[in-house]
Amino acid sequence: MNMQPIQLFDPESCTFTYILAAREVGEAVIIDPVDRHWERDLQQLERLGLSLAFVLETHAHADHVTSAGKLARLTGARTAVPGGCGIDPADVQLEDGDILRFGKEVQIQVIHTPGHTAGSMCFIWRGNVFTGDTLLIDGCGRTDFQSGSAESLFASITDKLFSLPDSTLVWPGHDYMGRTVSTIRWEREHNRRLANRARDDFVALMREVCLPMPKMIDVAVPANRNLGLDRDI
Repeated sequence: MNMQPIQLFDPESCTFTYILAAREVGEAVIIDPVDRHWERDLQQLERLGLSLAFVLETHAHADHVTSAGKLARLTGARTAVPGGCGIDPADVQLEDGDILRFGKEVQIQVIHTPGHTAGSMCFIWRGNVFTGDTLLIDGCGRTDFQSGSAESLFASITDKLFSLPDSTLVWPGHDYMGRTVSTIRWEREHNRRLANRARDDFVALMREVCLPMPKMIDVAVPANRNLGLDRDI
C-alpha cells in the first residue's frame, strides 16, 4: 500500500497541497488547498476514484487564498482547522492531540505548533508529518506577523517536531528552491536556522530576518478566516 501523500504545487505562491488517500475505501483528505487549483484537485480525486472526507488547514495563510470552503461545498467534505486561527465557519476546530479518522481506521494526529502563527498546526499520518509554515526544508516560517513568536517556533520545532522518529518524512507547506521532501533527522542535523542552535541565538537570528509583507496578506487572511469564501473562486 502506498503510504506517501500526493503532492501538488502552486508556482505562484510556491505552496504545496497534499492529498492523503485511504485507497482501501476510496476516501481522501486534502491539506492546504489553493483557490485557483480547486478544479485540478477535484480532477485528481476523480482520477483516483477518491471521495473527499476532510479539508485541513495548517493555519490562516497570508500568501494565498484557500479553496477549503469551495471544496467542502462541492463534495460534502468537512473542514477542519486550527482552533487558534480564527477560522470560525469550519466544521471542526482542532486542538493539540486531536485525532482525525477517515477511511478504514486511518488516523491523522494533530500537533499544535505555534510560532509562525499562534494557531499553527502540523499533521502526522503514517510516518509523514505535514509541517505547513512551521518547519520548511532547510528553514522555517517567519515570525514577524499574525501573532508570530520566534520563542514559540523554536519550542514547537525542537520539542515537538524534532522529537519525532528520525525517519519521519517532512512535507512542508512551501519550498522556493525545487525541493519536495526531507526527513526529521536531516532537518534536526542540518537545518541552517535550527541545527545546533540555542534558543536565544535562534530568536536573534529571526529578528534579523527582513522580508517584505506577503503581497496578498490584506486579502488572503480575511478570506482564509472564512474558508476562502470571501472571494468568487
